Amino acid sequence: MLSYRHAFHAGNHADVLKHLILIQIAYYMGEKPAPFWVIDTHAGAGRYALESEHAKKLGEYHDGIGRLWEASKLPGAVDDYLEIVKMLNPDGKLRHYPGSPWIAKNCLRADDRLRLYEMHSTDSKFLQECFKDAGRQVNITIGDGFTGLKALLPPPPRRALVLIDPSYETREDYSNVVKGLQEALKRFPTGTYAVWYPMLSKQESRKLPDRLKNLGAKDWLHATLEVRAPARDGFGMHGSGMFIINPPWTLEKTLHQCLPRVTELLAQGEGAKYTLESQTS
Repeated sequence: MLSYRHAFHAGNHADVLKHLILIQIAYYMGEKPAPFWVIDTHAGAGRYALESEHAKKLGEYHDGIGRLWEASKLPGAVDDYLEIVKMLNPDGKLRHYPGSPWIAKNCLRADDRLRLYEMHSTDSKFLQECFKDAGRQVNITIGDGFTGLKALLPPPPRRALVLIDPSYETREDYSNVVKGLQEALKRFPTGTYAVWYPMLSKQESRKLPDRLKNLGAKDWLHATLEVRAPARDGFGMHGSGMFIINPPWTLEKTLHQCLPRVTELLAQGEGAKYTLESQTS
């Protein structure tokens, strides 16, 4: 338990999908004058050095952010994403990758707030170091994010984006996502919830989208990005998905405009594709 380190996977194709969507939601929420919170239940280390031993061991960023870094003719949403990654790489060389907390922080205005949870002892120290000068805008809790949601929801401004992306190392992770969302929606039904999940051959992964659809939310958007067909031996992650409850009304159109190009650039073989499905009240 708690053996997962995102540093091995930072900047891969799954991060591209997750962070592109995170930015678009945060920017949309920032268009209204009222403040909002971003709550990250599994925050990780905050940012990652792509030249570290962890990142170089698998080198997954080469087939993720690395393919977009110097690409041309990119849709606006992809440019938004790259502009934030470039903040960590001001000399133009791709050496660092921002995690979800760092990205969220750079989408916030002065009155908005960031609430972070991380259980891993090493990553939580890195997270605290990452935001040591952030002041009251950022609050970090070393502990379980699902437990933390019970105390935070509904947030004082009654506007929030909750990002949920556990490691999915165990079956319990899948069940905890569903249970955590059930409880969160009871406390704060108008919040925006963004759930990331890996596309794997295992049954728990394949069933999760339907379990999320059955939670009863009236408005949702489900986006997937597969970079290759599933392996015949069933091994490995061939794609990932984002399930958003109460998404911005603009998000589906934005993803229709950018995911074809993203899929083209990140494809690793036959079977690369994206899907979008939604339900509105």
